Amino acid sequence: MKFNKLSVLTAMQSTGLVPVFYHEDVEVAKQVVKACYEGGVRVFEFTNRGDFAHEVFGELVKFATKECPEMIMGIGSIVDAPTAALYLQLGANFVVGPLLNPEIFKVCNRRSVPYSPACATTSEIGYAQELGADVVKIFPAGNVGGPSYVKNIKAPMPWTNVMVTGGVEPTEENLSKWFQAGVLCVGMGSNLFPKEVLKNKEWSKITELCKQSIEIIKKYR
Repeated sequence: MKFNKLSVLTAMQSTGLVPVFYHEDVEVAKQVVKACYEGGVRVFEFTNRGDFAHEVFGELVKFATKECPEMIMGIGSIVDAPTAALYLQLGANFVVGPLLNPEIFKVCNRRSVPYSPACATTSEIGYAQELGADVVKIFPAGNVGGPSYVKNIKAPMPWTNVMVTGGVEPTEENLSKWFQAGVLCVGMGSNLFPKEVLKNKEWSKITELCKQSIEIIKKYR
């Protein structure tokens, strides 16, 4: 299902939580998407991390259209324009990457699809905005400088919409610091999907973690 750019950005802001997930088993991935959806998540980043990841993503998009109609599916770990184009054809509604590649902006801007490149300096953030980024990703956020870094960036550049990934945990102590610093949303990976939970197929635990995280985020917005 296609969502326009405004819908994507609004959903990122309203929930504040973007799960970041990859699994080679499409059935596991489907259950995780549904568990997140039932927990209130409306934006989901599947990552291009393994062989045939695009095939899994294509099936996920079809699944979400039927089972989770309000879920906005995007793709992460994109480093080049041809790969971005492939995923746009498969239904990606936003693109995220661990680096900034101007060529990806050309592909995404042409389709009016949000591209959030990873940045680690004010110069990179400014360049990304110049190229058309509505939301910039700070990664790895915990290593770059944490919540204080976000706060210090937004002081001279208050218009900056920040998504942080890396160093985000589903706890009040952690989430409160990020949102008090002024992030638009957080991307959360392994801390939202503990290995044992996936192994034991305890999908309700993922739903609960999502619910708890979104409630904390609402509290500190």
